Amino acid sequence: MSETLTLTASDQHHFSAYQATPEGEPKGAVVVLQEIFGVNDHIRSVCDRLATDGYVACAPSLFDRIQPGWESAYDDAGVASSRELMGKFNIEQSLDDIQATIDHLKPFGNVATIGFCLGGSLAYLIATLSTDLSCAVGYYGGRIPEFADQKPRCPTILHFGEQDAGIPLEKVDIIRQHQSELPIYLYPAGHGFNCDARSAYEPESAKVAWQRTMAFLKEHL
Repeated sequence: MSETLTLTASDQHHFSAYQATPEGEPKGAVVVLQEIFGVNDHIRSVCDRLATDGYVACAPSLFDRIQPGWESAYDDAGVASSRELMGKFNIEQSLDDIQATIDHLKPFGNVATIGFCLGGSLAYLIATLSTDLSCAVGYYGGRIPEFADQKPRCPTILHFGEQDAGIPLEKVDIIRQHQSELPIYLYPAGHGFNCDARSAYEPESAKVAWQRTMAFLKEHL
């Protein structure tokens, strides 16, 4: 079952969230963190896929503070518009929205987070701040090197593409230098390789990364 909810952050900001719920008793819950393209078809499909595997999955609309209901495609116009909105994005406020989503999911069991691109960076950052996560997964989070000196408070894994022009391997090495015990996986792919709506989609890399992600959730949720 899927539905759109309205959640409330600690500053009383109301935001929408897409939630997919499995049949039967859930194994746990996952906060799914969006790219700059909003809670679009790709992010909703990730939630649906997690629900099929037995997890309650909820994706907060992190751009609702800027433009409620924002979502876009991956074409040139969508990229330009999304980057324009990103210029107004407030990370501190987004962390408040993510924590509110974590709190909402607690009744379903242990909570993890999985993020992509912008969401990959936020998945790492919230893992360094919140004590309410059992694990975190970040896909191609380009801003992680900015706060790589902050250690996650829960088990965390990261996925990057070796051919990602926006996240050169030197940036991945910065993370490794600060967090030498952190599992970081590299794939023969570019940015956005998990998303089948992107030209950068790389099926084999997406498959292997998802298998590792699901094994990680099974271990920690």
